[in-house]
Amino acid sequence: MTLKPFTKIAAALLILTSCGDTTGYSEMTPAEKLITQLEMQIEADRIMYGHQDDYMYGHSWKLEDDAAEFVRSDVKDVCGAYPAVFGMDLGGIELGWTHNLDKNDFDNMRAAAVAHHERGGVVTFSWHPRNPLTGGDAWDVTSKEVVASILPGGEKHKYFMGWLSNAADFLGSLKTADGTLVPVIWRPWHEHTGSWFWWGQDLCTTEQYKALWQLTYDYMEKERGLDNLVWAYSPGAGGITPELFAERYPGDEIIDLIGFDCYQYSTDEVYISDMKNALEVMSAFNQGRCKLMAVTETGYEGIPNPEWWTSVLYETLKDYPVSYVLTWRNACDANMQHHFYAPYPGHTSADDFKAFAGLSDMLFL
Repeated sequence: MTLKPFTKIAAALLILTSCGDTTGYSEMTPAEKLITQLEMQIEADRIMYGHQDDYMYGHSWKLEDDAAEFVRSDVKDVCGAYPAVFGMDLGGIELGWTHNLDKNDFDNMRAAAVAHHERGGVVTFSWHPRNPLTGGDAWDVTSKEVVASILPGGEKHKYFMGWLSNAADFLGSLKTADGTLVPVIWRPWHEHTGSWFWWGQDLCTTEQYKALWQLTYDYMEKERGLDNLVWAYSPGAGGITPELFAERYPGDEIIDLIGFDCYQYSTDEVYISDMKNALEVMSAFNQGRCKLMAVTETGYEGIPNPEWWTSVLYETLKDYPVSYVLTWRNACDANMQHHFYAPYPGHTSADDFKAFAGLSDMLFL
């Protein structure tokens, strides 16, 4: 699906709504409706806040399997509102696991996605599939032949198509009680500009990477007919240049949303510089394309700066037309209590996060 300039869609939708004629909107696919919603939100200068696995677990708690409701959230416990964007990962679905790589029950994930959608929120899925050639995890980069092996004619092509089928089955099962498909920002093959995943920069050629995207898109959109997917392209921000951002772009006919993943590992100044560079590169790339833009992953592990939310993250983002910013997960494992990217009650940045959530141009639920 190709994204139309958001100003035209927003203006048209406003005219239809003011005239009491919403036929055009009602005839849109679930993905087109979500794109329109996000475009109008950008027009209003609003940025959604998102959090990975928000309902599934928090800093010191975990959702039970077969949960009946999805109400607990570290974010809500701190600021009184849910994140507008709820992220999850499909890693493990390819092998038919009952739980994903972060030990979340897939049935819970399905139900939580529907619940978040019905609250008025946006759902996004990434995918860290295991290595189809070696049997290792997504971070197994011992072979440079993995992508070649799953493309048409490769020894693992048929095997990998079964993986795509499992992922498509899940994404197509996200339905409300009346059978309406939940729209999803679908973000496979991310951070390819690094070489820590088997589909990364040094693990396949540009042509192979683009062919992987085309294979995924053709299967899910054309063969399976999934019309609830908003397709997102998100390189890593580290050392990103205009050339690197553009080099493996799958094409305007596939991509609806462009973004990047950028984490803070050292000083605020270095992070701000990395973020602004990536925002400028992405914005320049988007000239004439009019794609949605987002910061698809970010955060500062442990959030040691008590004013990070307003003085660093917000100050960096506020002048750019991004649809959302998503911080990574709050691990619940006893040996990973340092691994969190949103505050929990009592954390030193909690008060600043409340101020961040209260800003007029930040969107929560």
